[in-house]
Amino acid sequence: MYNFDEVIDRRNTNALNTDGFRSYIFHADDSMKFPFKDEEFIRMWVADMEFATPQVIIDAMKERLDKRIFGYTRIFSDDYYNAFSSWCTRRYGWNFEKKQLVMSNGIIPALYELVEYICKPDEKVLFLTPSYAYFKYAADFNHRDAVCSDLINDNGYYKIDFDDLEKKASDEKTTLFILSSPHNPSGRVFTEEELVRLGEICVKNNMWIISDEIHCDLLRVGKKHIPLSKLFPHYDKIVTCMAPSKTFNMAGLMISNIIIHSEELREIWLSRHYNFDNPLSVAGAQAAYEKGEPWLEELKVYLDNNFEFTKEYLRENLPKAKFEISEATYLAWVDLSAYFSKDEDLPMFFAYKAGVLLEGGNMFVQNSDSFIRLNLACPKSMLAEGLKRICDSINKKTEG
Repeated sequence: MYNFDEVIDRRNTNALNTDGFRSYIFHADDSMKFPFKDEEFIRMWVADMEFATPQVIIDAMKERLDKRIFGYTRIFSDDYYNAFSSWCTRRYGWNFEKKQLVMSNGIIPALYELVEYICKPDEKVLFLTPSYAYFKYAADFNHRDAVCSDLINDNGYYKIDFDDLEKKASDEKTTLFILSSPHNPSGRVFTEEELVRLGEICVKNNMWIISDEIHCDLLRVGKKHIPLSKLFPHYDKIVTCMAPSKTFNMAGLMISNIIIHSEELREIWLSRHYNFDNPLSVAGAQAAYEKGEPWLEELKVYLDNNFEFTKEYLRENLPKAKFEISEATYLAWVDLSAYFSKDEDLPMFFAYKAGVLLEGGNMFVQNSDSFIRLNLACPKSMLAEGLKRICDSINKKTEG
């Protein structure tokens, strides 16, 4: 019903994916040259999709356009809350009060604010590594120390080192734990047992938890996401972050759902957070939650097939690469340590030698040397060409 094979030209739309990769990946300007033209690159890096945003979202935004005025906007009616809370009830058996939902122009800005609101200047932020880099950036920005607990890599399946986590959480100066659930970049969907044990460690140490659940809708078929707050309904020091941005490819619309259970923290947020909502974003997000489910279910099947294709292609053409299909996200986490030393710049190698833009383990804080993260949310034709180029470039390097 939906055409995920369509290749859409995103150039000259101010898309970070196409027009901003030099500054983001390489910290360079337009003078940086490659053996490939910009339009020849296969882009498998930043975490948005190469698929068209669902038509139900576009139609809702067009309907809002017809209202013809786009003045200062905040969400006042119950319609948006009803749509999002119904989504959470249907998919996760979890809900929250309307007053607990606040809006943010993205989860990253919310992280930057929440670290400041929660942690005193001499307190620390704890998270699992490899990690989404902005967890550390949020701590750095607020001049709070970042503490890392390395996940255990068991043949490509990541497990929490609970002994290490408990030891680091017991430091009275470590007052905030930021969780990525499902985990980015490994794609783990933590089990109920893992989440309960993790939560109990934080509760025991009276820690705040920010649970970044932005990838929660993007599970492999048959997998189940459990919001952390569902398991600790009476612990009000949990902040849950969700958004339609990854799920429906609308990251540029900058709308995120922040569920703050603590009245005290919510009062701080409401008194200090300056935020208006984009009227088109509100219309699009509400439509996504009301009407986007059929599209999402087809997307998940397409992504599952892309992951299977990737696993088989790497097995045949790059046998020493270590890769397990992730339980969630559209991101593949591939161990290339058999082919590269720890200090090699993998994004640079693949940009110059393969014409593929991707993110390397150096972008995920630590415990990630010689890994690459590949965005598989693209038409299969694009994925096949990208994998071919990656494998050919490594095999030429090895033969040379």
